[in-house]
Amino acid sequence: MLAKKLVTAQKRGETRALCLGLGMVTCSMMMYFFIGITIVPFYTKSVWTIETVCKVLKASIKEKVLCPDVEGSEEEDAFPYPCLQVWVNLTASGQEVMLYHSEDTVERNPKCSYVPDKLENSKEVKARIEKIASNFKKYQIFPCYYDPGGTQTNVILSRLYPTKGLLFLFLWPTLMFTGGCLIIVLVKISQYFSALSAWQ
Repeated sequence: MLAKKLVTAQKRGETRALCLGLGMVTCSMMMYFFIGITIVPFYTKSVWTIETVCKVLKASIKEKVLCPDVEGSEEEDAFPYPCLQVWVNLTASGQEVMLYHSEDTVERNPKCSYVPDKLENSKEVKARIEKIASNFKKYQIFPCYYDPGGTQTNVILSRLYPTKGLLFLFLWPTLMFTGGCLIIVLVKISQYFSALSAWQ
């Protein structure tokens, strides 16, 4: 009777462990799918792939513009902000080009180097942009990214999804997938040895 209870408890534990392993594998596959359809396209679409060194030539704040300044944008989403323009010398080619904060900045407003988030306090936005401009004047040499194909003549300060960041995103589902497969393998090995000992 006791042996029968132990066997039943063992089978229940194996079933739960197997469900846990399958659940981990399923979740990891869903995470792979989510990353693949949301983040990977933005990474592959970006043409600013080569890192180089940029030197600031000019950083000036122009008159206020509306954000976003792109076609198809809704008027209620637009808000005025000072337009910061930063021109740099691209070390790789020696050209004078405009610097943008990221790929998103080029799409939102190609006239300005930095597009702030929508804030109700215009003074806070102005102070932030003035601080960014002073930082560019203070730290004039810094790494930036350019398009080696030449389709984009401008450069960006940072990529939305760099290679290291993308690999870090894939690390967690990979660990979960590996852990789930390991649990399933261990359960199957346990079941095999249990059946072997019962047969003997």
